[in-house]
Amino acid sequence: MDSKRIILLALALAVCALSTGCGYSSKRPFDTSIETVHVEMLHSKEFRRGLEFYLTEALVKRINMDTPYRIADKTSADTLFTGEILEVRQNVLGKQMDSAEPREMGTTVIMQYVWKDQRNGKILVERPRFLHMDSYIPLVGESFAKGVEVRALDRMAERIVETMETDW
Repeated sequence: MDSKRIILLALALAVCALSTGCGYSSKRPFDTSIETVHVEMLHSKEFRRGLEFYLTEALVKRINMDTPYRIADKTSADTLFTGEILEVRQNVLGKQMDSAEPREMGTTVIMQYVWKDQRNGKILVERPRFLHMDSYIPLVGESFAKGVEVRALDRMAERIVETMETDW
């Protein structure tokens, strides 16, 4: 009977110790002085149509999902995000054994962007050559554009939002 009580007491103490933590938070460290962001339509130097539209949309969705910021129009937003896709490359990483068709594709997207505080003119983040590499296995009949849009540009938007976190 006493050993059961000791075990239960030890478990209760362990649960209390683990639940109090050490002051750490699972919240991501975003600047709390910023409330709104305006994302201008991105530009593209690429001849592939629509990549800039898809990346702009993916970035807006990521900001809404992963940050405390709201999307606002340019005149009332605290900050302004502008950018341009500089280059998109496609590589075949592996081919099917029985045919020459690609089994795995690699994509490299290079862009430049600036995130600026419109209230004081301070540049919050500037990346003159932001590179994102991704690989994927195309589905049967899937085009390169779909593979880039769905995978590489969504992940690139996620990485851009990570750069919006404050430094420690």
